[in-house]
Order: sequence, then structure tokens, then C-alpha cells
Amino acid sequence: MAFPSIGVIFHPSFSPTLLVEYARKAETAGFDELWLWDDCFWAGALTSAAVALASTERLRVGIGILPVAVRHPLFVAMEITTLACLYPGRILPGFGHGVEAWMKQIGAAAKSTLTRLEEVVTVVRQLLEGEEVSFAGTEVRMERVQMQRAAPQVPPLLIGAMREKTIQLAGRVGDGVILAEMSSPAYVRHARGQMNATEKQTVVYVQARVSADGTTARQAIRPGLLDGLSWAEPQLRAAGLYEESRTLLTLGPTEAARSLPDEWLSMLTVSGTPEQASASVMALAEAGATSVVLQPQANHPECLDDYIRYLMPLLRA
Repeated sequence: MAFPSIGVIFHPSFSPTLLVEYARKAETAGFDELWLWDDCFWAGALTSAAVALASTERLRVGIGILPVAVRHPLFVAMEITTLACLYPGRILPGFGHGVEAWMKQIGAAAKSTLTRLEEVVTVVRQLLEGEEVSFAGTEVRMERVQMQRAAPQVPPLLIGAMREKTIQLAGRVGDGVILAEMSSPAYVRHARGQMNATEKQTVVYVQARVSADGTTARQAIRPGLLDGLSWAEPQLRAAGLYEESRTLLTLGPTEAARSLPDEWLSMLTVSGTPEQASASVMALAEAGATSVVLQPQANHPECLDDYIRYLMPLLRA
């Protein structure tokens, strides 16, 4: 088993004024990657990536994900080229459908989300590789378009996915997949099987809280895990938890959060004592995760300090 890269998310709810210190602190502590979200209505991920890269020396910066419904492939290629020229080997762009409700809200819903995703990633790659692109797709159309500047190396183009068709697309046209939180080791193995490409990257986001006694951390993460039960059907089915989760949700928020079995927290989060959290990271690695990315809770940037104090010494031992 290859030891995975360890990443941390700068949550979009965090103030951009914290980004420079957060990125430097993560790098100093030994994190390999910092991940940003291009969520609607928050700070932009591409500009944030430029700031994080300029503020650090070796940290790789990922974007998970750029919603293709609102990102024209030429302008995405231009932005990636700038970052890849300035910081070769350190930018990890990810693409995805975007949140459907938000895409509809802003009048940008694609006719076919899967087709749009495939066409955008395909064309971005061609442009980054210096090709003259003429493309007459369903969602993307351009004629004799070519970049005038090329990066020294094309970064990996990753695809955020949850359901099988998009995971298969990640294996077919992407360099790997980004899996959202609620991903158990069983789901990671399932996703890698669906990609059908063992050499592809598998980036796994995971909700994370760690403390010395463990109880505080697991109590804090229960509401976030409970929220995930309402939307993470593919992940829960792969873990064999879906039917039981439906019953649990009928109990009401307080009772349901209290009733979450500890083994679910070990399977679906990185939480508890440093030893419990480290074991969950290693289980994801054994399942095939090439990057395990710790996801702090919204409005709690201090989670990074807990990861550094309690978890990183074990992971870096």
C-alpha cells in the first residue's frame, strides 16, 4: 500500500483573509495538498488558488470543483496555464457538474450535465496540450482555437463524481476522481472499480474532527454526518448502510445524531482520538485513496490546529 498524500480543505465559509496564514500553516505542518471549492456565492477558487500558491513553496493546491456549466473551456485553460507556468506541478484542477439547484438558480443549467462535463474536460486538455481545437459538440463549440502559451507540463485534470456514470467518465477522460465526503473504504474500492484504471488518482474528501479524548470530536462531527445521510445515497449503498440510514432519519435530528453508531463514524469520517482518526485515514488508503483530504466543519478554521497538534504527528511518523 502506497501512503497517500494528506490534504486539507480551506472551507468556503472561512474568510479569505485567513487563506495565506492557513496555507502556510498547513505547509509547515507537513500537509501535501490544500483544496479549495468553487462554490457559488463564496470567494472564487481560481484567485484563491493563485494566492495560496504564491504564499507557499511546495504545497499542491487543488480545486474541487470548477462547475463546467459556467466555465468556458478556453478561459479555464487560460487560467490553468497561468498557474501551471508559475507553479509547475503544484496545481490540481478539478471539474464537476456543479450543484444542480445553484446552476438553475443562476440560469446556467446544462442541457446534459454529463455531456457538458465530458466535452469541457476534453477540450481543456486539448488546449493545454497546445492543439488547435475545432470542436462541434452538444454543449461546447469552437473553431480553430489554440493557446499561444503553453505550460511546461499539463496538470492532472480531475473529475468530481458521486454516481457511477460520472465516476466512469473520470476514468475515461480524466486523470482521476474527486470523491465527496461520506466516502467509506467500501465506496472508494467501488469507485476505483468503476474507473477501471488503477493508475488514476483517487482524491477522497472526509469530514474530520480530532481531539485528545476523542469524545468531544465525535460529538462535534455527528450533526455533519447526519446531514450527509440525507444526500449520500451512492456512498451509503456501497457501505451497506442505506436502508438503516433511512430508519435513522425518521428519529428526528437530535435523536438521530445521538444514535449514530460509532462504527459509522469510523467508516465515514476521520474523527475521535488521534489513533481512531489515523486508523480511518489508513483504511481509506488501503482501499485505494491516493489523497485523503481532511474537511473541517463550516466556520471552524481552528480544526486545522487540531489536525496539526493531534493527527499529523501520527500520520507523519
